[in-house]
Amino acid sequence: MAEQIQETTKHPEIKPGMTVRVHTRITETNTKGEDKERIQIFEGIILAIRGEGISKSFTVRKISNGVGVERIFPLFTPLIAKIEPVKQAKVRRAKLWFLRDSKKRLKEKMIVPAKA
Repeated sequence: MAEQIQETTKHPEIKPGMTVRVHTRITETNTKGEDKERIQIFEGIILAIRGEGISKSFTVRKISNGVGVERIFPLFTPLIAKIEPVKQAKVRRAKLWFLRDSKKRLKEKMIVPAKA
């Protein structure tokens, strides 16, 4: 069962220090009680990846209106429509928790999108 879920959800390889756009499916209910689905994009840097196999998750941090916002995404959830890598920073650690405290900039290089 777990292998089937991993095979059906194809995501690019993600690493800490990578800037990604995570496209998530959001369901909203209007006043008439009808469910409406839309895609919302959360763009930020990956601070950490934890877990193994089906329970793998990753933490993404972005700055929104001067306030840091972190969100933890399970990797194999049907709510993630797609993960789009933007940039890859040169990092030497697996967990980048120090980015919470400092305004440190990382050296980044652009990722050329693969042709689909």
